[in-house]
Amino acid sequence: MSINTSCRAIAAVAIASLAAASAASAGTLDRVRESGHIKFGYFADGKPFTSESGGTVEGFAATVCQRVADHVKGELGLSSLTVDWVPLEHDAALDAVGSGSVDAICTPTAVTIGRRKQVSYSIPVFPGGARAVLRSDASTALRSALAEAEPPKPVWRGSPAVKTLKSTRVAVVSGSATQDWAIGRIGVFQIDAQIVPVPDYKTGLQQLIDGKADVFFGERAATLSAMDPSAFKSLTILDRIFTHEPQGLALPRNDDDFRLVVDRALSVLYAGGELARIYQKSFGPQSPAVKAFFDWNTLPL
Repeated sequence: MSINTSCRAIAAVAIASLAAASAASAGTLDRVRESGHIKFGYFADGKPFTSESGGTVEGFAATVCQRVADHVKGELGLSSLTVDWVPLEHDAALDAVGSGSVDAICTPTAVTIGRRKQVSYSIPVFPGGARAVLRSDASTALRSALAEAEPPKPVWRGSPAVKTLKSTRVAVVSGSATQDWAIGRIGVFQIDAQIVPVPDYKTGLQQLIDGKADVFFGERAATLSAMDPSAFKSLTILDRIFTHEPQGLALPRNDDDFRLVVDRALSVLYAGGELARIYQKSFGPQSPAVKAFFDWNTLPL
């Protein structure tokens, strides 16, 4: 093979590769326009963010994604747009976005550098992070130790509060980042605690209800997903966020046009106040910290 022939072959391969990459990265809005369908992946067990009931996907994030679909429909000038809800397994969700099986994952996931190697993300849609869960009858001493503000006065040796704090049993999911954080940081809260590893969130919350643990530390989104409706009456999730893990909608990488439309839709939703109403339906009124989170993450239009 001559040098010229070899160069032409290499160039042809490079052009083909670039064409394939361009088609893969810029095709979401074009395909949605041509098909009249947008594909949203979700976790069926992701309540209160996404869950399935009678063939209908509902929850906080499902409603947010429906508003995104309405915005995409308007941006593309479509007379109609059908949302195809695609159930996903947790361990294959990011691959589904990368392969084009879905256009976005509506159940929020934590935005991390590692995940950004596979997918892109919208602006945050939920303030994730580790929080403390207590029984509603938890002692004042324990609540004070885990409060946002510094304790108003020191806990003196020999006082009843010391006995309460020294006997605290802290449940965390075994092998999780929260467990590592709890082991390293628990002393800051003036608690001489016993770490109680549990296999999953549901087990940790049940141990809390059963009195086998005094506090459960877990990522907020996962905690809410694992809580049964009846548990909201007996458990309290404290407002203080001990770690900060913004949650977003996973989107295809290298598709800036689609991400722009999604981010614009979310910013309109936040700025208009509708997000607060959607949030309240699933989680109750926004706390000042949650409101500040959305205010800081709303992009100017």
